[in-house]
Amino acid sequence: MTKLLIADDHPLFREALQGALANHFVDLQILEADSLESTLDVLHADDDIDLLLLDLHMPGSGDLYGLIRIREDFPLLPVAIISGSEDTQVIGRCIGFGALGFIPKSMSSKSIAEAIASILEGDEWVPEQVRSQVQALSRADIELADKVSALTPQQYRVLFLVHEGLLNKQIAYQLGITEATVKAHMTAIFRKLDVYSRTQAVLLAERLQLAPPEEQAAQD
Repeated sequence: MTKLLIADDHPLFREALQGALANHFVDLQILEADSLESTLDVLHADDDIDLLLLDLHMPGSGDLYGLIRIREDFPLLPVAIISGSEDTQVIGRCIGFGALGFIPKSMSSKSIAEAIASILEGDEWVPEQVRSQVQALSRADIELADKVSALTPQQYRVLFLVHEGLLNKQIAYQLGITEATVKAHMTAIFRKLDVYSRTQAVLLAERLQLAPPEEQAAQD
């Protein structure tokens, strides 16, 4: 049996993808998640998943942060990005941060199934028309991604509220936590990113082009 986890916050896309894959795979089991938090919950509960199909723009994911975090927590899990983007820089970063493949949502169901089958065989897969354009990540970016992977989802939210110019009191109000908790998160962020100021932390996040996470229930 092949077991896939589709992590995408659009139920219609998950349903359509399930229908398409059912026509191409025998004895297929599909699990679903609609946010980074629910994806991590499923992965912690089931260690027998053959492939994670990960959308970059789910709540809590913040584009590449979701991939970086999952690769840190589950280094042996094969991950393929399935995305509406076809930007070569995005594709290169996803592969550089450990994805085995990058599958555009614009592809036909048959082509998506063929790409998934190739990845399940252990091959790296990106669209043929961009393979020659995908550039490898620098060692500095990879080392920075290792630091970012240590941030919890809540610390990641705090970081990008700082990026938006909010003060600790404003961040506490927006996330529904205390100002003391925000300060504790900032201390942890500085330590994990090896920086000494709010400005340095934000500049490092910008270097990786990490996006602010979408709204999701706050947790201390």
